[in-house]
Amino acid sequence: MATRRDITKKYARAYQRADKLEKSRLLNGLVETTGWTRDHARRAIRQALARTGAVAQQKRTPRPRKYSYDALLVLQEVWRLSGAPSGKYLAAIMDDTLARLVQFNELGKVQKRVTAEVLDEVYSMSAATIDRYLKPYKDAQLPVALSGTKPSHILRSSIPVRTAMDGTPNDPGFYELDTVAHCGHTLKGEHLWTLTATNPKYGWTMLRTVRNKAYANVHPGLEWVRTHAPTRVTSVDFDNGSEFLNWAVLAWCEKHQLDVTRGRPYQSNDNAHVEQRNGDWVRKHAFRYRYEGDYEMRLLNELWGLVMQRKNHLLPCVKAVGWKHTSAGRKQRVYDAPQTPYARLLAAHVLDERVIQKLAVALRDVVNALDG
Repeated sequence: MATRRDITKKYARAYQRADKLEKSRLLNGLVETTGWTRDHARRAIRQALARTGAVAQQKRTPRPRKYSYDALLVLQEVWRLSGAPSGKYLAAIMDDTLARLVQFNELGKVQKRVTAEVLDEVYSMSAATIDRYLKPYKDAQLPVALSGTKPSHILRSSIPVRTAMDGTPNDPGFYELDTVAHCGHTLKGEHLWTLTATNPKYGWTMLRTVRNKAYANVHPGLEWVRTHAPTRVTSVDFDNGSEFLNWAVLAWCEKHQLDVTRGRPYQSNDNAHVEQRNGDWVRKHAFRYRYEGDYEMRLLNELWGLVMQRKNHLLPCVKAVGWKHTSAGRKQRVYDAPQTPYARLLAAHVLDERVIQKLAVALRDVVNALDG
């Protein structure tokens, strides 16, 4: 160990003065000499520098900004008009989306900043760069809203639990269900709720706003989801909220021969797919305001019709397909290439001809509306 400490001290002095490429070479040399992993070798170098007091003397020169201020403003506007997707999704549609916005002069106040050089900068941005440049802009959004889910103690023992470790069922008719409260800053009084249903296998999602969580209002929402789903609903999964865990909803599921599972209380990762849609689809379009009454319910359902057309037909998503190990030995998720939910459904060959024609007409309407 004393010899290893002496060797590490020698490498640490050189490591402190080296550039990025040289640091990688020094790490490899220390790993070969000591038999440590790269993580342990890096940690040993930091500890050696701390013992000698050299850490405080290090001054890291910040990397200069690669992209111009005009490109940043254009990127922010494209991100906002695209529905605030992540960098991975925005990079996949950037070429077509930005070209349409420029062609139809829809960039608003940043239109005058658009030049050939700025367009080249935005087109060349990677997904990680987009996320990094947009982070301060995203952080300025509204805070997290209140949750209206209360664990229900009735019927829980009779419903099987599906956890995040169980994986997603390989069933085209499996849907995760959840509700979002449009309550503003307080849950008191009657306010609207949006029922979210998503198919984790293909990413297809449906939204329907109801008056409240009473079964008399939740039941029409469930029926709407069942009749408008592109694939026949065969099983559902939800959290422990009282809007789902009641005798009436379970009787409805039994009537339509639907298999039922639930997540664990306070474990939102068990319903990760629908929770992600709550944030990316519902909150980013209806925000965190309070909505009440029939008029606002009609407006929200009109909005969801447009959101579903655009998100399901035009915007891609990725699906986890496995795991891999990084060079440092850490597990890392592997995702497939971005595809729209509509394209995934067509590629899976699970739709009948009538549904295919219906979805094709809906896609044509969306494209015509964008071009018009």
